[in-house]
Amino acid sequence: MLNRLCLASLLAAAALGTPVERRDDTQPVGTNPIKNFHTDFLGEQKSSNSCAGRDLGFTGQLGGKWYGVYGDTNWCAQGVTDPDKNPAGFHGIVRDTVALMGNNPLSIQDYHLNGDTPVAHPLQFIPFNSAWGETNLYGFGGTSICETTSGVGAVYYLVNANDAGLKGAGVAKVQIVNGQPTVTQRFGNTGWWWQSSNTPRYGDVAALRDPKSNYIYIWGGAPTSVSNFPDNQYVYMARVNAADAFDLTKYQYWWGRSQGWKSNVLTTFTSDTAVFWGVGQGQIVWSDYYQTYIFVHLSGNNVVLRTATSLEGPWTPDVTVYTATPLASGAYVYAGVAHPYLDTTGQTLTISYTNNAAVIQVIKVTFSK
Repeated sequence: MLNRLCLASLLAAAALGTPVERRDDTQPVGTNPIKNFHTDFLGEQKSSNSCAGRDLGFTGQLGGKWYGVYGDTNWCAQGVTDPDKNPAGFHGIVRDTVALMGNNPLSIQDYHLNGDTPVAHPLQFIPFNSAWGETNLYGFGGTSICETTSGVGAVYYLVNANDAGLKGAGVAKVQIVNGQPTVTQRFGNTGWWWQSSNTPRYGDVAALRDPKSNYIYIWGGAPTSVSNFPDNQYVYMARVNAADAFDLTKYQYWWGRSQGWKSNVLTTFTSDTAVFWGVGQGQIVWSDYYQTYIFVHLSGNNVVLRTATSLEGPWTPDVTVYTATPLASGAYVYAGVAHPYLDTTGQTLTISYTNNAAVIQVIKVTFSK
Protein backbone atom coordinates (compact mmCIF):
# COMPACT_ATOMS: atom_id res chain seq x y z
CA MET A 1 0.00 0.00 0.00
CA LEU A 2 2.82 2.40 0.88
CA ASN A 3 4.48 1.92 -2.52
CA ARG A 4 1.19 2.56 -4.28
CA LEU A 5 0.64 5.73 -2.28
CA CYS A 6 4.16 6.95 -3.09
CA LEU A 7 3.60 6.27 -6.79
CA ALA A 8 0.25 8.05 -6.67
CA SER A 9 1.90 11.07 -5.00
CA LEU A 10 4.60 11.21 -7.64
CA LEU A 11 2.06 10.98 -10.45
CA ALA A 12 -0.04 13.69 -8.85
CA ALA A 13 2.98 15.95 -8.43
CA ALA A 14 3.94 15.42 -12.06
CA ALA A 15 0.40 16.22 -13.20
CA LEU A 16 0.45 19.46 -11.23
CA GLY A 17 3.84 20.43 -12.61
CA THR A 18 5.48 20.15 -9.19
CA PRO A 19 9.21 19.30 -9.39
CA VAL A 20 9.86 15.73 -8.30
CA GLU A 21 13.05 15.02 -6.39
CA ARG A 22 15.00 12.30 -8.17
CA ARG A 23 17.68 9.92 -7.00
CA ASP A 24 21.26 11.24 -7.18
CA ASP A 25 23.96 8.55 -7.27
CA THR A 26 26.67 11.18 -7.67
CA GLN A 27 26.42 12.51 -4.12
CA PRO A 28 29.34 11.69 -1.79
CA VAL A 29 28.76 8.96 0.76
CA GLY A 30 30.76 7.91 3.80
CA THR A 31 34.18 9.01 5.00
CA ASN A 32 37.29 9.38 2.88
CA PRO A 33 40.10 7.32 4.47
CA ILE A 34 42.73 9.77 3.18
CA LYS A 35 43.29 11.96 6.24
CA ASN A 36 47.01 12.08 6.99
CA PHE A 37 49.44 12.97 4.20
CA HIS A 38 52.01 15.45 3.02
CA THR A 39 52.60 16.62 -0.53
CA ASP A 40 55.84 17.59 -2.27
CA PHE A 41 56.06 19.58 -5.49
CA LEU A 42 58.56 17.81 -7.77
CA GLY A 43 58.74 20.09 -10.81
CA GLU A 44 57.78 20.12 -14.49
CA GLN A 45 57.66 17.12 -16.77
CA LYS A 46 59.72 17.39 -19.98
CA SER A 47 60.86 15.17 -22.82
CA SER A 48 64.35 13.65 -22.82
CA ASN A 49 64.52 13.37 -26.62
CA SER A 50 62.30 16.14 -28.03
CA CYS A 51 60.95 19.57 -27.13
CA ALA A 52 57.30 20.56 -26.99
CA GLY A 53 54.55 21.91 -24.79
CA ARG A 54 51.70 19.48 -24.17
CA ASP A 55 48.79 18.57 -21.91
CA LEU A 56 47.13 15.47 -20.36
CA GLY A 57 49.52 12.48 -20.37
CA PHE A 58 47.19 9.78 -18.99
CA THR A 59 49.19 6.70 -18.03
CA GLY A 60 48.50 3.09 -18.92
CA GLN A 61 50.32 -0.22 -19.06
CA LEU A 62 51.09 -2.33 -22.11
CA GLY A 63 53.47 -5.26 -22.32
CA GLY A 64 55.00 -4.55 -18.93
CA LYS A 65 55.78 -0.87 -19.66
CA TRP A 66 53.90 2.31 -18.85
CA TYR A 67 53.03 4.91 -21.45
CA GLY A 68 51.49 8.37 -21.36
CA VAL A 69 48.90 9.56 -23.90
CA TYR A 70 49.11 13.33 -24.37
CA GLY A 71 46.75 15.82 -25.97
CA ASP A 72 47.68 18.89 -28.03
CA THR A 73 51.45 18.80 -28.47
CA ASN A 74 52.94 22.11 -29.59
CA TRP A 75 56.37 21.72 -31.15
CA CYS A 76 59.07 24.13 -30.09
CA ALA A 77 60.98 26.10 -32.70
CA GLN A 78 63.68 24.40 -34.72
CA GLY A 79 66.71 23.66 -32.56
CA VAL A 80 65.13 24.68 -29.23
CA THR A 81 65.84 22.10 -26.53
CA ASP A 82 64.05 23.71 -23.58
CA PRO A 83 60.35 24.65 -23.87
CA ASP A 84 60.91 27.42 -21.32
CA LYS A 85 63.14 29.15 -23.89
CA ASN A 86 60.84 28.68 -26.86
CA PRO A 87 60.22 31.90 -28.82
CA ALA A 88 56.68 33.12 -29.27
CA GLY A 89 54.74 32.00 -32.32
CA PHE A 90 53.45 28.83 -33.92
CA HIS A 91 56.02 26.16 -34.74
CA GLY A 92 53.83 23.12 -35.43
CA ILE A 93 51.29 20.99 -33.59
CA VAL A 94 49.89 17.48 -33.46
CA ARG A 95 46.66 16.73 -31.62
CA ASP A 96 47.94 13.80 -29.53
CA THR A 97 51.18 11.91 -28.85
CA VAL A 98 52.47 8.94 -26.86
CA ALA A 99 55.58 8.65 -24.70
CA LEU A 100 57.35 6.14 -22.48
CA MET A 101 57.12 6.68 -18.74
CA GLY A 102 60.15 5.80 -16.58
CA ASN A 103 61.30 5.92 -12.98
CA ASN A 104 61.60 9.71 -13.13
CA PRO A 105 58.15 11.33 -13.53
CA LEU A 106 59.82 14.56 -14.68
CA SER A 107 61.30 12.93 -17.78
CA ILE A 108 59.49 11.15 -20.61
CA GLN A 109 60.71 9.62 -23.87
CA ASP A 110 58.72 10.62 -26.94
CA TYR A 111 57.89 8.12 -29.68
CA HIS A 112 57.18 8.42 -33.41
CA LEU A 113 59.62 11.28 -33.94
CA ASN A 114 59.90 13.09 -37.27
CA GLY A 115 63.06 13.99 -39.16
CA ASP A 116 63.52 17.51 -37.81
CA THR A 117 67.10 18.35 -36.89
CA PRO A 118 68.82 18.96 -34.59
CA VAL A 119 65.72 18.27 -32.45
CA ALA A 120 63.14 15.78 -33.71
CA HIS A 121 59.47 16.31 -32.81
CA PRO A 122 56.75 13.75 -32.03
CA LEU A 123 54.18 12.83 -34.65
CA GLN A 124 50.50 12.08 -34.08
CA PHE A 125 49.60 8.94 -32.13
CA ILE A 126 45.93 8.46 -33.10
CA PRO A 127 45.96 9.06 -36.87
CA PHE A 128 43.35 11.12 -38.69
CA ASN A 129 41.72 9.51 -41.73
CA SER A 130 41.00 11.80 -44.69
CA ALA A 131 38.65 9.17 -46.14
CA TRP A 132 36.33 9.90 -43.21
CA GLY A 133 36.56 13.64 -43.80
CA GLU A 134 39.09 14.14 -41.02
CA THR A 135 42.01 16.53 -41.29
CA ASN A 136 45.20 17.10 -39.36
CA LEU A 137 43.33 19.75 -37.38
CA TYR A 138 40.92 17.21 -35.86
CA GLY A 139 41.40 16.53 -32.16
CA PHE A 140 41.48 13.10 -30.57
CA GLY A 141 41.08 13.48 -26.82
CA GLY A 142 42.63 10.24 -25.66
CA THR A 143 42.86 8.73 -22.19
CA SER A 144 44.86 5.80 -20.80
CA ILE A 145 46.03 2.82 -22.86
CA CYS A 146 44.27 -0.27 -21.45
CA GLU A 147 45.78 -3.71 -22.08
CA THR A 148 43.26 -6.09 -23.66
CA THR A 149 45.37 -9.20 -24.20
CA SER A 150 49.11 -9.68 -23.83
CA GLY A 151 50.90 -6.98 -25.84
CA VAL A 152 47.68 -5.51 -27.28
CA GLY A 153 45.96 -2.43 -25.91
CA ALA A 154 42.94 -0.22 -26.44
CA VAL A 155 42.97 3.57 -26.34
CA TYR A 156 39.69 5.47 -26.03
CA TYR A 157 39.33 8.93 -27.55
CA LEU A 158 36.86 11.64 -28.50
CA VAL A 159 36.82 12.90 -32.10
CA ASN A 160 36.68 16.69 -32.08
CA ALA A 161 35.95 18.34 -35.43
CA ASN A 162 36.55 21.81 -33.95
CA ASP A 163 34.02 24.26 -35.43
CA ALA A 164 31.89 21.33 -36.61
CA GLY A 165 31.64 20.05 -33.05
CA LEU A 166 32.23 16.72 -31.38
CA LYS A 167 31.65 13.67 -33.58
CA GLY A 168 31.83 10.68 -31.28
CA ALA A 169 33.85 8.55 -28.91
CA GLY A 170 35.80 5.60 -30.20
CA VAL A 171 38.47 3.02 -29.55
CA ALA A 172 41.65 2.08 -31.38
CA LYS A 173 43.87 -0.98 -31.19
CA VAL A 174 47.43 -0.35 -29.99
CA GLN A 175 50.28 -2.76 -30.69
CA ILE A 176 54.04 -2.56 -30.27
CA VAL A 177 55.56 -1.99 -33.72
CA ASN A 178 59.33 -1.50 -34.01
CA GLY A 179 59.47 -1.09 -30.25
CA GLN A 180 56.86 1.70 -30.18
CA PRO A 181 53.17 1.65 -29.18
CA THR A 182 51.36 2.19 -32.46
CA VAL A 183 47.69 2.55 -33.41
CA THR A 184 47.06 -0.24 -35.91
CA GLN A 185 43.27 0.01 -36.25
CA ARG A 186 40.45 2.40 -35.44
CA PHE A 187 36.98 0.93 -35.06
CA GLY A 188 33.62 2.14 -36.37
CA ASN A 189 32.52 3.06 -39.89
CA THR A 190 33.89 6.58 -39.43
CA GLY A 191 36.41 5.90 -36.69
CA TRP A 192 34.14 6.06 -33.64
CA TRP A 193 31.29 4.10 -32.03
CA TRP A 194 29.34 6.34 -29.63
CA GLN A 195 27.75 9.35 -31.31
CA SER A 196 28.28 12.48 -29.21
CA SER A 197 24.82 13.91 -29.84
CA ASN A 198 22.88 11.10 -28.16
CA THR A 199 25.40 8.93 -26.28
CA PRO A 200 27.83 9.64 -23.43
CA ARG A 201 31.34 10.36 -24.61
CA TYR A 202 32.66 7.10 -23.17
CA GLY A 203 36.37 7.07 -22.47
CA ASP A 204 36.87 10.82 -22.71
CA VAL A 205 36.87 11.46 -18.95
CA ALA A 206 38.83 8.37 -17.86
CA ALA A 207 39.65 4.78 -18.77
CA LEU A 208 40.91 1.99 -16.53
CA ARG A 209 42.08 -1.58 -17.02
CA ASP A 210 40.82 -2.73 -13.65
CA PRO A 211 43.54 -4.69 -11.79
CA LYS A 212 40.85 -6.28 -9.59
CA SER A 213 38.80 -7.81 -12.43
CA ASN A 214 38.92 -8.69 -16.14
CA TYR A 215 37.12 -5.50 -17.14
CA ILE A 216 38.04 -2.23 -18.78
CA TYR A 217 35.96 0.63 -17.39
CA ILE A 218 35.39 3.86 -19.30
CA TRP A 219 33.79 7.14 -18.19
CA GLY A 220 32.40 9.92 -20.37
CA GLY A 221 30.46 13.16 -20.21
CA ALA A 222 26.84 13.73 -21.19
CA PRO A 223 25.73 13.81 -24.84
CA THR A 224 25.91 17.21 -26.54
CA SER A 225 22.10 17.19 -26.83
CA VAL A 226 21.97 17.56 -23.04
CA SER A 227 22.80 21.25 -22.85
CA ASN A 228 20.94 22.35 -19.73
CA PHE A 229 22.73 22.87 -16.43
CA PRO A 230 23.26 20.86 -14.22
CA ASP A 231 22.47 17.82 -16.39
CA ASN A 232 25.25 18.60 -18.87
CA GLN A 233 27.82 18.09 -16.11
CA TYR A 234 27.03 14.44 -15.33
CA VAL A 235 29.47 11.63 -16.15
CA TYR A 236 28.42 8.12 -17.17
CA MET A 237 30.13 4.73 -17.19
CA ALA A 238 30.47 1.63 -19.38
CA ARG A 239 32.60 -1.50 -19.21
CA VAL A 240 33.71 -4.49 -21.25
CA ASN A 241 35.66 -7.67 -20.68
CA ALA A 242 39.18 -6.63 -21.68
CA ALA A 243 39.50 -9.41 -24.27
CA ASP A 244 36.29 -8.17 -25.96
CA ALA A 245 37.23 -4.49 -26.12
CA PHE A 246 37.05 -4.37 -29.93
CA ASP A 247 33.53 -5.87 -30.10
CA LEU A 248 30.90 -3.16 -29.58
CA THR A 249 28.18 -5.74 -28.87
CA LYS A 250 30.00 -6.92 -25.74
CA TYR A 251 29.88 -3.58 -23.89
CA GLN A 252 27.73 -3.08 -20.81
CA TYR A 253 26.32 0.24 -19.68
CA TRP A 254 25.75 1.44 -16.13
CA TRP A 255 22.15 2.50 -15.54
CA GLY A 256 22.68 3.57 -11.95
CA ARG A 257 22.70 1.66 -8.69
CA SER A 258 18.94 1.12 -8.88
CA GLN A 259 19.15 -0.69 -12.26
CA GLY A 260 22.75 -1.90 -12.52
CA TRP A 261 24.55 -3.05 -15.67
CA LYS A 262 22.67 -3.57 -18.94
CA SER A 263 23.62 -4.49 -22.48
CA ASN A 264 21.32 -1.73 -23.71
CA VAL A 265 23.09 1.55 -24.48
CA LEU A 266 22.20 4.19 -21.90
CA THR A 267 19.42 6.52 -23.05
CA THR A 268 18.44 8.21 -19.77
CA PHE A 269 20.83 10.96 -18.70
CA THR A 270 20.07 12.05 -15.16
CA SER A 271 21.54 11.99 -11.69
CA ASP A 272 20.26 8.47 -11.04
CA THR A 273 22.17 6.94 -13.98
CA ALA A 274 25.35 9.01 -13.61
CA VAL A 275 28.38 8.23 -11.43
CA PHE A 276 30.01 11.68 -11.17
CA TRP A 277 29.00 15.30 -11.53
CA GLY A 278 31.17 18.30 -12.38
CA VAL A 279 34.50 16.51 -12.71
CA GLY A 280 37.00 17.05 -15.51
CA GLN A 281 39.32 14.47 -16.96
CA GLY A 282 41.09 12.37 -14.37
CA GLN A 283 42.41 8.93 -13.58
CA ILE A 284 41.33 6.08 -11.33
CA VAL A 285 43.77 3.67 -9.67
CA TRP A 286 43.57 0.88 -7.12
CA SER A 287 45.39 1.59 -3.85
CA ASP A 288 46.82 -1.41 -2.02
CA TYR A 289 47.60 0.91 0.87
CA TYR A 290 43.98 1.87 1.47
CA GLN A 291 42.39 -1.17 -0.22
CA THR A 292 40.20 1.14 -2.25
CA TYR A 293 39.98 2.87 -5.61
CA ILE A 294 41.20 6.46 -5.80
CA PHE A 295 39.90 8.93 -8.36
CA VAL A 296 42.46 11.66 -9.07
CA HIS A 297 41.01 14.82 -10.58
CA LEU A 298 41.03 18.62 -10.33
CA SER A 299 38.49 20.89 -8.69
CA GLY A 300 39.43 24.40 -9.72
CA ASN A 301 43.12 24.68 -8.87
CA ASN A 302 42.92 21.91 -6.28
CA VAL A 303 44.22 18.38 -6.83
CA VAL A 304 41.57 16.24 -5.13
CA LEU A 305 41.13 12.54 -4.36
CA ARG A 306 37.92 10.62 -3.73
CA THR A 307 37.66 6.91 -2.93
CA ALA A 308 35.34 3.94 -3.38
CA THR A 309 35.56 0.22 -2.70
CA SER A 310 33.64 -0.42 -5.95
CA LEU A 311 33.92 1.36 -9.27
CA GLU A 312 30.14 1.55 -9.32
CA GLY A 313 30.34 3.72 -6.21
CA PRO A 314 29.28 5.26 -3.98
CA TRP A 315 32.30 7.56 -3.78
CA THR A 316 33.43 9.47 -0.71
CA PRO A 317 33.84 13.26 -0.55
CA ASP A 318 36.95 14.75 -2.16
CA VAL A 319 40.07 15.47 -0.14
CA THR A 320 42.37 18.24 -1.39
CA VAL A 321 46.02 17.16 -1.41
CA TYR A 322 47.53 20.15 -3.24
CA THR A 323 46.57 23.57 -4.58
CA ALA A 324 48.33 24.58 -7.79
CA THR A 325 49.18 28.13 -8.75
CA PRO A 326 48.10 28.98 -12.33
CA LEU A 327 51.07 30.01 -14.47
CA ALA A 328 49.23 32.93 -16.05
CA SER A 329 46.26 35.14 -15.32
CA GLY A 330 43.11 33.28 -16.28
CA ALA A 331 45.00 30.02 -16.91
CA TYR A 332 43.34 26.68 -16.25
CA VAL A 333 44.70 23.81 -14.19
CA TYR A 334 43.19 20.48 -15.22
CA ALA A 335 43.56 16.74 -15.96
CA GLY A 336 44.68 14.76 -12.92
CA VAL A 337 47.04 11.94 -13.92
CA ALA A 338 48.20 9.12 -11.63
CA HIS A 339 51.55 7.34 -11.78
CA PRO A 340 50.88 4.23 -9.63
CA TYR A 341 53.79 2.24 -11.08
CA LEU A 342 56.25 4.41 -9.16
CA ASP A 343 55.12 2.88 -5.84
CA THR A 344 53.15 -0.35 -6.03
CA THR A 345 52.63 -0.36 -2.24
CA GLY A 346 50.38 2.67 -2.65
CA GLN A 347 51.84 4.53 0.32
CA THR A 348 52.85 7.28 -2.06
CA LEU A 349 51.09 8.44 -5.19
CA THR A 350 52.78 10.61 -7.79
CA ILE A 351 50.34 12.86 -9.64
CA SER A 352 50.75 15.14 -12.64
CA TYR A 353 48.38 17.79 -13.96
CA THR A 354 48.29 20.39 -16.72
CA ASN A 355 48.90 24.06 -15.96
CA ASN A 356 48.11 26.74 -18.54
CA ALA A 357 47.43 24.22 -21.34
CA ALA A 358 51.04 23.36 -22.21
CA VAL A 359 52.95 22.71 -18.97
CA ILE A 360 52.72 19.50 -16.97
CA GLN A 361 53.60 19.76 -13.29
CA VAL A 362 54.22 16.87 -10.91
CA ILE A 363 53.58 16.35 -7.20
CA LYS A 364 54.11 13.39 -4.85
CA VAL A 365 51.66 12.59 -2.06
CA THR A 366 52.87 10.48 0.89
CA PHE A 367 50.10 8.89 2.94
CA SER A 368 50.05 7.76 6.56
CA LYS A 369 47.33 6.15 8.63
